[in-house]
Formats: sequence, C-alpha cells, structure tokens
Amino acid sequence: MPSPHEILARTEIFVRGRMHGDGSGHDWWHVDRVRRTALRLAREEGADPYVVELAALLHDVWDHKLHAGDDSVAPREIRRWLQEAGAEEPVVEQVCEIVAGVSFKGAGVATPMRTPEGAVVQDADRLDAIGAVGIARAFAFGGSRGRPLHDPDTAPDLHATFDAYRAGAGGTTHHFHEKLLLLRDRMNTAAARRLAEGRHRFMEEFLRRFHDEWNGEDAWS
Repeated sequence: MPSPHEILARTEIFVRGRMHGDGSGHDWWHVDRVRRTALRLAREEGADPYVVELAALLHDVWDHKLHAGDDSVAPREIRRWLQEAGAEEPVVEQVCEIVAGVSFKGAGVATPMRTPEGAVVQDADRLDAIGAVGIARAFAFGGSRGRPLHDPDTAPDLHATFDAYRAGAGGTTHHFHEKLLLLRDRMNTAAARRLAEGRHRFMEEFLRRFHDEWNGEDAWS
C-alpha cells in the first residue's frame, strides 16, 4: 500500500503534466496556489492536510469549464485516478465529494461544503479568483473563450441555475458582478474572510478605474 506522501507526489506529477501550459487561468500555478492556501487554512481549521492537499491538487483537472460543460467527468475520473494510485476508499470518497462541490455554480445556487476539508479547499479556490491574480485570471479566461473585455450594451446576469451560469457568455467585466464580487461574502472560514476583504476592495478599485478609462473620464480629472 503506497504511503500518503507517495500518493501526493504521484498526483502532483500527474497534475503538473496535465495542467502545464493552460492559458485560461487554470494552469498548474493556479493549482499550486490553491494547494498552498488550502494547507494554510487547514492548519487554522484543524482539517486533514492529506485530504485537503489531494483535493486541491485534483480540483480543476477535470473541471466542467475545461470539458465542454460536462460535470460528470470529474467524479468518475478522480475516483479512477485515486483508486489506481492506491488511496484508501474513505479518502477517495472525501476527495470526490469536495471536488464535486467546490466550484461556484451561479449567484443563485448554494454550494455549501459539509466538512472542514471541503470548506478550506473551496475558500482557497475562491481566494485565487479574486484580487490582483483573480483579475488577471478573469481576463485570461475571457480571452480564451473569445469574450469581450466589456460589453456596455448588456447587463450582468445573476444566474439562478448552474445550467444558466455555464451557458453565460457575457463580457469579462460582467463576470465580476456575476461571481467575483460575490465571493467575499461566501467564504467559509474566518481566515479566508480576512484575506478576501483586501482582495475585494482591490477589485472594486480596479473596476472603478476601468470604467473611468473606458469612458475617457480619467483624462479630464
């Protein structure tokens, strides 16, 4: 039976190879940031670091955004991967549950996490979606999908269902109102809420400046 260290090392090699070179903001370095943040949060929350690290490493490998909206791929493939790697069944179950529930699914869709391990992985993933890195990732993803930077002729849509959220194709600035600016108030842990506050304020200032420049108003002030 392989040790947790061996399973983590094998998983990291696999994920690095799988995510390398992604240009949508879901590359290996996103995964690594989520892992490091999740482990820091796990120490504060008393969560199992082994489950947390495995779930953080695997959380985006088969994500619906990267597989034509098919959200059935992830749990099936993660289960297969972990079983082949030699993970014990309780760990497999926990990681599959976390990955199935970690993603944002629309403004009107609740995504509660049942365990401390799920809570910290979800918080870490959401923290990486906001602030300076989150802004860069939002525009990288929009560009990878051919979306405009900004579309002043349409309004953001606070999607009521996961299907509506997946089908959304508005400008990238809409994504801030449809998701990113909502995340501060949806963090699970006190530590994540503290980190989210400054990142949230940075996004608000960015959007203010973006719209001033878009409208040419900054040139005259």
